[in-house]
Amino acid sequence: MPAHEAAGPTPAPHGAARTDAAFRAVYGAAPTGVWAAPGRVNLIGEHTDYNDGFVLPFALTDTTLAAAAPRTDGALRLHSGDVPGGVVEVPADALAPGRDLGWAAYPAGVVWAMRDAGLPVGGVDLHLDSTVPTGAGLSSSAALEVATALALDGLYGLGLDRRELARLAQRAENAFVGVPCGIMDQTAATSCTTGHALLLDTRDHTLRQVPFDLTGHGLRLLVIDTRVRHALADGAYAERRAGCERAARHLGVSALRDIAIGQLPGALADLAALPDVRPLVRHIVTENHRVQQVIARLDAGEPRAVGPLLTAGHASLRDDFAISCAELDLAVDTALAAGALGARMTGGGFGGSAVALVEDAAAQQVTDAVHTAFTAAGHAAPRVFTARPGPGAHRAA
Repeated sequence: MPAHEAAGPTPAPHGAARTDAAFRAVYGAAPTGVWAAPGRVNLIGEHTDYNDGFVLPFALTDTTLAAAAPRTDGALRLHSGDVPGGVVEVPADALAPGRDLGWAAYPAGVVWAMRDAGLPVGGVDLHLDSTVPTGAGLSSSAALEVATALALDGLYGLGLDRRELARLAQRAENAFVGVPCGIMDQTAATSCTTGHALLLDTRDHTLRQVPFDLTGHGLRLLVIDTRVRHALADGAYAERRAGCERAARHLGVSALRDIAIGQLPGALADLAALPDVRPLVRHIVTENHRVQQVIARLDAGEPRAVGPLLTAGHASLRDDFAISCAELDLAVDTALAAGALGARMTGGGFGGSAVALVEDAAAQQVTDAVHTAFTAAGHAAPRVFTARPGPGAHRAA
């Protein structure tokens, strides 16, 4: 293992057994089962999902595991192996948006969303373990929501399909937690497959599994977790979304997805009276175009050619969408200077992670350069690891 590269997550069978044992220790009985949902890396297509656009995520092998058993008294009992403190208990009937439950708002929100949709979900004992870093732009919240949703689906025999699970998990985050995220993260958690990236059209929710075999081309995708933690409920994310929606209304379209790349100059001219939203529009339109360009290169068997598109995407997120930060910019610039084929921030922004497409032979060089640069700048040491496309949500035990 390279000196600076972090070890991968615990293999699923051992992880599931550990989560099962932890459930027994907390609740004094065996769980009905253990369910898993992954974090994700978004290769390209940032902030396009709430603009009816295109995204291209893939599942990480890092997962959230949920051991669960139903209760007959309507009580919701939640416990995390990753957060200090005891069991959070609340009656399912008392769940309401805006209630301050801390980390437990995410699984509690899923219970609320299901019950609000008329689904016959009662009480539950739930224990959660995760190897997905929180606040790293790798969708730890969606992994938590989807693992909970899949567990409830299994416990109560709801028979929900993957699209319904994703929508309920998204509603939990939107309406209960208060983060106006799009559907990408939850869909990635439910529907990604091993060895593939997932092309999602967020307008009609059509999916396409795109083969993503970097290893066969002598490449790898490094994730650089800057350890700068973001909080998307602080208003900045909502401001970007509101700005995009305001621009769409002014342009007379249902979403910025409807502005083609060739129409961008005219659209920007039409927005002369709204200078604050013009950069947002420029990012969304060019980012949708970049997703399509990345797909064309992957379909042509040319993954190396994806690199410059990743770098262009970072410049757009940094300069037009204004959601990067000093640590993300340092990670990207250092990776490129050390030989990466392309690099960009990934996730919602304001911290979190960057990705770098590198030749296998350059991976250690890039990793070491990033660590050296962070040390020199006085930043905390980043976590750097190779991301490989893993499976979507599934029952683990």
